[in-house]
Amino acid sequence: MSASPSPALPVKTIASHVVVPALIGVVMALCYLGGFGRPDPHELPVDIVGPVSSSQQVGQELSATLGDKVEFGYVETVDEARRAVESREVSAAFVPRVDHAELLVSSAAGDPTAMVAERIFGAVAGESQTRLVITDVVPADADRDPSGQSLFFLLVALTVGAYGTGIAIAVAGGGRALRVRLAFAAVGAVVVSAAVVAIAAGFDVLPGSGWEVYGLAVPYALTTMLFAIGLHPLIGRFTTFAMVTIFVGLNFTSSGGVFAPALQPAFFGALHEFWIGAGFNEAARNLAYFPSLSIAGELGKLIGWLVVAAVLVGVAEVVDRRRRATLRPAPEPSVEQLEELAEEVVA
Repeated sequence: MSASPSPALPVKTIASHVVVPALIGVVMALCYLGGFGRPDPHELPVDIVGPVSSSQQVGQELSATLGDKVEFGYVETVDEARRAVESREVSAAFVPRVDHAELLVSSAAGDPTAMVAERIFGAVAGESQTRLVITDVVPADADRDPSGQSLFFLLVALTVGAYGTGIAIAVAGGGRALRVRLAFAAVGAVVVSAAVVAIAAGFDVLPGSGWEVYGLAVPYALTTMLFAIGLHPLIGRFTTFAMVTIFVGLNFTSSGGVFAPALQPAFFGALHEFWIGAGFNEAARNLAYFPSLSIAGELGKLIGWLVVAAVLVGVAEVVDRRRRATLRPAPEPSVEQLEELAEEVVA
């Protein structure tokens, strides 16, 4: 016997399913092409080394050529310049010498940034027919992290696993008590983080301590899941759109994992100051390559987002309880909920 054909869905229902992935495509195009499409330096912090009078003269001459691409500072000794690069106060340091010039960079702080600095000052040295020597003060791990972006790829995997798990909990557990959904989120954060970090360790691509990165990953994943749990009662099927916008489109582009803020439009540089992905990425980078630097500010970003997520869940629970008070309780997910869950997982 042949199965009976499924009834045709109303046009309005089809449109409501189509609009979410269409909007996701628009957001991804805006964020990725806007944030990654045309990396160009603006106010790249660079120190010039030498006596103040001569170094300032060099800086003025270079500023006339480079404009606002580079923001110059001045130090008198190479040791001072090296410390500034090591502490991530500047992206590079230029040392003019009699028979050659030296450029101090740090590929661990961002290989694209180091390459941009090398390109800029390589052109400067070429115009003056001076040999340029490149010194990588804090190099990226050549074996585990040759591109300097392993931690960013870990962030991507962690984010996708966390927001997918969060949406599944929000949709499938929508009829359950809040404490049940929170318990699933807590366990999910621990398990997803452990799986992602273990895989990274298995491939030997973690440049720093796996336990320290795991310690950052759990609250990051929990925050992501709580956002999904809090948003779903408020905006329904648009939760996927909101989560992709917040944790993928804006998050990855502003994290500093691919391009530093000085190589991006000002909008993404501003987001880098407080967005959650930037907090995770920069804290993990400091733990791996700059252990003497504090990560208090980056932890503050993670904690701040976790607090916002908790507040969002609380607001959503209040709204959901008021809504349920006027409706008959549904102990099991409806067909529409199950369809939405399948749609969210696919997205």
